[in-house]
Amino acid sequence: MLYKYKESYKKIAMGLLSFIPDLKELSHLQEVMDWYAQSEERQLYLWQNDHGDFAGVVGVEVAPDLVLVREIAVSPAQRQEGVTYLMLDELEKLYQRKLMGSIEVSSLITKWEQRKNG
Repeated sequence: MLYKYKESYKKIAMGLLSFIPDLKELSHLQEVMDWYAQSEERQLYLWQNDHGDFAGVVGVEVAPDLVLVREIAVSPAQRQEGVTYLMLDELEKLYQRKLMGSIEVSSLITKWEQRKNG
C-alpha cells in the first residue's frame, strides 16, 4: 500500500532513495528531497509491504493528463518485479492517469504496461 510522504518518514525515504545509484551521495539525495518538497505537483510515496514495513519509495510529478514517475526504489530484500508492479498499479488507481517514466524508469513502465495489457 502507498503512503504519502510526510516529514516523519524522512529517514526511511532517504534510505530507500539511496538505493538509486545517482542518489548515493548525501548532498544530491538532499537536493532531491528538497525538490519534491517545493511543489504540490511533486510527491513521494512510501510502499508498505504485507508485514507493515516500508520497503519501497516512488517519486512522481503530476500533470493534468499524466503522472511522470521520476524515481522508484525497492529495498534489496523486496526486489522482486512484483513489488514495483504493485506500486505502479497503486499509482494508476490513485491518479487515474497514464503513467510515464523518466529515462531511468521508462523501461520498467513499459514492462509494467505490457504485463498489464496481456
